[in-house]
Amino acid sequence: MRTWPSPHVPTVPGRGGQVWLIDPETHVAVVSADGPVATMYVCGITPYDATHLGHAATYIAFDLLHRAWLDAGLAVHYASNVTDIDDPLLERAAAIGVDWEQLATEQTALFAEDMTALGVLAPHTYLGAVETIPLVAEAVARLLEMGLAYRLPLEEGAGAADPSLGDVYADISTDPHFGAVAGLSHDETVALFAERGGDPRRPGKRDPLDPALWRRERPGEPSWDGGVLGRGRPGWHIECTVIAAHALGSSFDVQGGGRDLCFPHHEMSTAHARALGDTGARLQMHTGMVGYKGEKMSKSLGNLVLVSELRADGVDPMAIRLAVLAHHYREDWEWDHAVLAEAERRLSRWRSALSGVGGPDPGSTVTAIRAAMAQDLDAPAALRAVDCWADAALSAGGDVIGAPGVLSRALDAILGIRV
Repeated sequence: MRTWPSPHVPTVPGRGGQVWLIDPETHVAVVSADGPVATMYVCGITPYDATHLGHAATYIAFDLLHRAWLDAGLAVHYASNVTDIDDPLLERAAAIGVDWEQLATEQTALFAEDMTALGVLAPHTYLGAVETIPLVAEAVARLLEMGLAYRLPLEEGAGAADPSLGDVYADISTDPHFGAVAGLSHDETVALFAERGGDPRRPGKRDPLDPALWRRERPGEPSWDGGVLGRGRPGWHIECTVIAAHALGSSFDVQGGGRDLCFPHHEMSTAHARALGDTGARLQMHTGMVGYKGEKMSKSLGNLVLVSELRADGVDPMAIRLAVLAHHYREDWEWDHAVLAEAERRLSRWRSALSGVGGPDPGSTVTAIRAAMAQDLDAPAALRAVDCWADAALSAGGDVIGAPGVLSRALDAILGIRV
């Protein structure tokens, strides 16, 4: 799968510090990556409604981490995916009367346009679920051979000419560490599983939480050759497990996504990694939820503010990015017109302050930006530091020739803000 073009990252004098993140399991700050290569896997979109502000906030947050690692002198390998075959995509395509492949292609392209506009650095490995089906089928077959997965009988009409093979489910009872990612009780997770795409009530499952690994073909649904699994398509969680291991190896630094992915997606994908003999992510990183009109912004609720629509209305993508950066990545917050208006005012003020030849010494401001990034990606603190420099430049000027250029490059390189 083709990714979008990464923006140029300017060179900034000096170097950022080691980046510490809050571990959601222990609530303690830990080093995000020891280097010299930092690795992260960020769960990608299911392309049936590209990019709402919740998506934007998530990918901007991991873009900050990417940039902070680069500024600290680390090489970075960033991997991501597109879930270009899944039930929600098929359901949306059927509802609007278009081919599912066409919908996936169009929405993936629109997502790439939005990421380009927002200045998000592209993944180095970017794979779709469809193109990795052979890898997933191989992994699921291994889990069956090891006795860590089982087949479940199909309903009448499923499985075409070979219904005896059945769907394949992971057996979570074989994993003593299951539940460590979300830290929730079994009853709590069963309720969440039903809300977030799981099937806890399917008859015959050994445990309500057992996740699907391979879904056999059904009439009217696309399917692929799964070898010993029979024709079908992959489960969601195993897809990310396999792509992350393929791209980054058996162990990597950070796995990330929105907080709603903590369970079941990250819990399940981490459990699958353990079952396959991998370590998986050393650290989980989850972003807060963006609300709109009193509810979490989500495709299922339909209360979406789309980046593409804001851009079509003439909103500067850098104002959108600034509106996101005004909130800490772990914070839940509400999008409204006031949030955007404040970001537009801030961007205009920065641009005015940075338009001259000289200004206040930028050194302490760049240091403050770097310090904020090193402490759990504290973007609001970084923005306040730039506000202070802009206030000084606009009220008192400054005689350091080239100061605006230095600070502009730092904003671009570290915060992804082009002024």
